[in-house]
Amino acid sequence: MKKLLLISLAACISGAALAQKNFNGLDMNMGNLFLLSNAKTRSISPENFTGEPGKGGMATLEQGNAKNAARDLGQGWKVNPYVHIEPGKTFTLAEIDGSGAIQHIWMTPTGNWRYSILRFYWDDETTPSVEVPVGDFFGMAWGEYAQMNSLAVTVNPGSAFNCYWVMPFRKKCRITMENINTERMTLYYQVDYTLTEVPDDAAYFHAQFRRNNPVKGSEFTMVDGIKGKGQYVGTYMAWGVNNNGWWGEGEIKFFMDGDNKFPTICGTGTEDYFCGSYNFDTKGKYQEFSTPYTGLHQVIRPDGLYKSQQRFGLYRWHIMDPVRFEKELKITIQDLGWRSGGRYLPQQSDISSVVFWYQREPHAPFPQLPSKNDLEVN
Repeated sequence: MKKLLLISLAACISGAALAQKNFNGLDMNMGNLFLLSNAKTRSISPENFTGEPGKGGMATLEQGNAKNAARDLGQGWKVNPYVHIEPGKTFTLAEIDGSGAIQHIWMTPTGNWRYSILRFYWDDETTPSVEVPVGDFFGMAWGEYAQMNSLAVTVNPGSAFNCYWVMPFRKKCRITMENINTERMTLYYQVDYTLTEVPDDAAYFHAQFRRNNPVKGSEFTMVDGIKGKGQYVGTYMAWGVNNNGWWGEGEIKFFMDGDNKFPTICGTGTEDYFCGSYNFDTKGKYQEFSTPYTGLHQVIRPDGLYKSQQRFGLYRWHIMDPVRFEKELKITIQDLGWRSGGRYLPQQSDISSVVFWYQREPHAPFPQLPSKNDLEVN
């Protein structure tokens, strides 16, 4: 018996050592920063479009967009720190071969953030797993800066967009930006990633945009038609209100794995889902807040002139409480306020959403992105 116990203990120690030895550089946190791995750090930017080692800052004055600013210094001195994307053109921000994961993205796009469409393609897929206007992807749907300080997304002065969603891929990753505006845009950006082994149980990152303006039938469908096994990890909503009074009495509902008329998960109100309470009201005013997992980070108030409507930006990241589904997922939220006599008011708000989830591929086709006119903030 003693011999068996010693063998079992040795196996446990050996297994723990092997697990440490084989750390792949993913799932980074404060508790494992000391672990070494065979993962390779790479970064793509306009100063190194391929991310190859030793290839950064090589643009010559003839090649660089900032050649005038660098004319006295020459190669190696910030010659090509940004790109221009012409109207109607799509630019490939990054194309990566191999196995690994994106770990951080920073960018600061100019122009109308609704008219710059961000797309991600994993491995050999021909339809994107992410298709979202860049402002909405980073929680800035209304085209105005608002500080956002969360674990998954941060937006810092003056228009610095950052995301920390881990995005694994096994064969290839391609990221593009389409400019559907009539004016040229300028984009500074950096994609930080690692090349490493990806575990078999790692799912792929997805994000989808929707808008109803106005909402029909007082119910907004955030997403439907998700097919496969995965977990839902986040919501961003831009809510424009077209009536007086509190606008967020509606319940969010998660229909999953065969649910029909009634969902498995049914919330108790909009502000409750976003982890607030009682209308986000502090001393008779909406109180902005931005925390690691949730926030009402943007409140646009009427200015007495052209800004006539209240508009809100909210996020809820399911980092510690992902919503797991086996076969399918649909999410709706009611567009509900108050009317006289203490009765609910079915509303017709302007609502946009971005939903974030991980799933096994292949994913179901996305609905067609709204036209430019239907994307416009008005």
